[in-house]
This record gives sequence, structure tokens and C-alpha cells, in this order.
Amino acid sequence: METAPAAPIRASDRLHFVLIPLMAQGHMIPIFDIARILGRRRITTTIYTTPMNATRFRLTMSRNSDLGLPVRLVEVPFASDEVGLPYGCENLDALPSPDLLRKFHCALEKMQAPVEAHLRDQGPPPSCIISDLAVFWTVEIARKFNVPRLIFNGMSCFSRLVCSNVEEHLRRAPEYYSSLADSEQFEVPGMPIGFKLRKSQLPKIFGMLPNLGDFRAKVDEAEKTAQGLIINSFDELEDGCVSLYEKAIGQRIWCIGPVLMCNKTRVDRLNRGNKVASDEADRCIEWLDGMGPGTVVYACLGSLCRLVPAQLMELGKGLEASNRPFIWVVKTAENERTWELEKLLKDYNFEERTRGRGFLIRGWAPQLAILSHRSIGAFLTHCGWNSTLEGLCSGLPMITWPLFAEQFVNEAMVVDVLRVGVRVGVETAVKFGQEAKLGVLVKEGEVLRAIEEVMSSGEKGEERRKRAVELAEKGRTAAEEGGGSSYSNLTHLIQFIICELESRSKM
Repeated sequence: METAPAAPIRASDRLHFVLIPLMAQGHMIPIFDIARILGRRRITTTIYTTPMNATRFRLTMSRNSDLGLPVRLVEVPFASDEVGLPYGCENLDALPSPDLLRKFHCALEKMQAPVEAHLRDQGPPPSCIISDLAVFWTVEIARKFNVPRLIFNGMSCFSRLVCSNVEEHLRRAPEYYSSLADSEQFEVPGMPIGFKLRKSQLPKIFGMLPNLGDFRAKVDEAEKTAQGLIINSFDELEDGCVSLYEKAIGQRIWCIGPVLMCNKTRVDRLNRGNKVASDEADRCIEWLDGMGPGTVVYACLGSLCRLVPAQLMELGKGLEASNRPFIWVVKTAENERTWELEKLLKDYNFEERTRGRGFLIRGWAPQLAILSHRSIGAFLTHCGWNSTLEGLCSGLPMITWPLFAEQFVNEAMVVDVLRVGVRVGVETAVKFGQEAKLGVLVKEGEVLRAIEEVMSSGEKGEERRKRAVELAEKGRTAAEEGGGSSYSNLTHLIQFIICELESRSKM
């Protein structure tokens, strides 16, 4: 297919934005939020994903329909059988082993043909492609339809700038990093506010799995040739990092977050991200309604948490030892680790010992609805960027337990820069598939210490809570219609797309 001439477009014409996320909950949830935000601007939006992932967002799409928003969800097949993936492995959280990552990305790449065919045959033609950083094959689709392509990056500008600065420093002074011990701290170069990381905490872009190098190269090239980046953050939170990162990469950046703010009602917050049994969600909220303001600790380590059961039990025992009410989300899957954790919980008589003040959620939790409840006083989090934003925008101090990727960088932002969090004390990243080698890194006492520090009524605790509330207000203001920084940034992005299309139509 040859490149088509772009049709002339006026600002008043109906735009059609195509969104293609990576199939991982932390990547998909903000994409669906972005679609709703664009829909409220009366921009037609189409999201492409696979059947299993589409099922998770049925309630979200039903709500979009109720609101009269022009948001479509199109299912395309996932080539699981063709590449040798087990049935149902259409999301990263369903992969039982890191050995399957390459097959997953091969199946992801095979989505290009059906997406392209649907765009060609079903219309309307796209005005813009917004794809996840990992979905590199949208380069070809954008070229064939002669439309601009933007990258959605699920990280903050702060963490991206850290990665960029460290990579640049690594190129200039490789001997410095090679001489560092894994546990040794170093000052992160070129940041507006100084802080330190350990070598073992660097995002694994510095040590990718060996069988994914060719995919990494394609991702890097796709990012370099994009017309710009969309970031789920807001200028006031980034504090100068946006302009520094723009300068570092030579591309435009639009911060349009926190996109979670589009979930304005309790129903929206309950349904965000996955289907939750209505009776279970109601029971959770009813339980929270019976607790005092700011008294409950909410603990969730994310949908990709693979910590060994013995480590998770230390977390549970720390929650128990705090003598405070808590909600603890534990991952469920039909595998040996889940069964082992359930046995440990049963043998310890955990639920009976914490009856009345402990609430266990097995599987997906309506996290945004929980965090925004008046009874929540602190958030124990893995520091994934979505969870970090949710905690910040709920005005909550955080207990940080990062696992991998850029989560240690997010922890530094929360604890050292924003000063709204307390570390649980993890020093080493968990490598996918090697969790058993690390074993137990955090003991019950360390969990208890962090909880007590965050929940304390002393001067430091009060100041931490005050800063958290102020950040939440800044997030709300950024997303406000009319004058917020992120609202204005989205307006500028839309105008950029219109100008790009007008320019291409004249070529």
C-alpha cells in the first residue's frame, strides 16, 4: 500500500484518533482514560485491543456509551496459537514465565495487519495514531495513512529524564558505572533536585532480557521518529523536568494528566480498569464506610507482582502487627504460588486473627474508588506510575515498596523530591522470573516501622499529609476544564494535529 495523500481538514471537521495500547493493565487503563477525555472534546476515538482485554473494559465502554461519547472499542485477534502462547495469555499479567515474553511481543506485532485492514475498510480514516511506546509497528500504519503518530509513554517526565541522563552519563563515563557495586548509591546527574539511586535500582533498560534486543531496537527507532510524546502527568508535578526532557530528546511533549480525573463519579471509579463483582465492590466500600477518617492502610503491589509467598506473608504480618485497619490486595492466578500463599494464610489463621479490621481482596481491586474514600490514611504501593499518580491525586502519604522497571525512580520522586512517602526499605529490583532467588527482602518489622512512620500524628507526619493534600489539589487544578495546564496542553496537542494534517494535505 502506497502512502495516501492526507485529506484536507479544517478545525471544524471531525477528528478520528486511533489509540493502540500495550496489553498490560498499567498501560491500558490510562489509554481508556485518554479516550474518554478526547471523547468529551467530541473527538471520535477508536481503541484497538484483543478479545480478552476488551472484556476487562466492558463496563468502562458501557459508561462511555451512556455518556454519549464517541469512543469505539475494536477487537482484533491475538495470534496466541500461531506463536506458541498458552490460551488466554493476551495480557502481560497472564504470562506465567519471562520465557514467553518474546512470543508475546511476536503476537503483538501480528496485530498490525488486522488493525490496518480495519482502518482501511471500516473507516473513518484516522487523523492521528497514538500508540504505546512498545507498539513500534504503528510507524508503518501512520506512514501508509499519512497521519501524525504520537507515543504514549506510561512513565513520568521525571523518570524518563532520569533514564536519559543516566544513559548519557553512562556513554560518557562507562568506567564510573562499571566500578560501582550493585548496592552502591550514586548521585543522579542533571536533575532539578538532587537525589541518589543504587545501581541495582536502575530501570532494566540498562540490562534488557537478551532475547528481546531486536524488539528494543525497533522500539527505540519508533520513539525517535514520532511527532511527539504524550505523558500522563502534569506540569506542576514535574517541576521543570518536561522542558529538560524535551531538550534531551529533541521532541515535543504534552503532559495531559492526571488522566484519572476523567472518572468523576463513584461508578466511574469502581469500574475503572477491570470488571469487579458488584457485590464484592459494594462490600468493600461498605466496610470502609464503617471506619474512621484517615485510619485505614491500603496495600497493593500491582497486577504484575510476583513476590514469593513467604515475602507476601511478611507484608501481611506487618499489617497485622500495626493494629490498624487495612485492605490488602493479593493477586490470584491458577498457579503454585497462589496456592502456596493461600496455604500460608490458612495455616497462620490470618483472616481470623485480623477479623473486623482486615479486608482481603483477591484479584482485581477498584483501587481508585478505594483510595478516594475518606477512611484511607495511607497507601502501601509498588510505585508503578499509575498507582503513584492515584495516590498523589487522592492526597495520600505513601509507603513505598518498588519492585522493578522505573519504580525505584518513582520512589525517589515520592520520598526525596515530593516528600510525601516513607520507604519500606527495598534496595534491589526484582527480576522477572528470578523472584525465588531473592526470597524475603523485607521483614514484618520493616513493614510495621514504615506504617507507623506514615500514620504517626507527629509533626513530620502532619507535614507529609499536608504536602500530599496540596499535590492532590494541584492535580485537580491541572485537569480543570478551561484553565488547567493539562487541559490547555491537550488543546495545544489537538491544534498541533490539525496543523499537521493541513500541512500534509498540501504536500
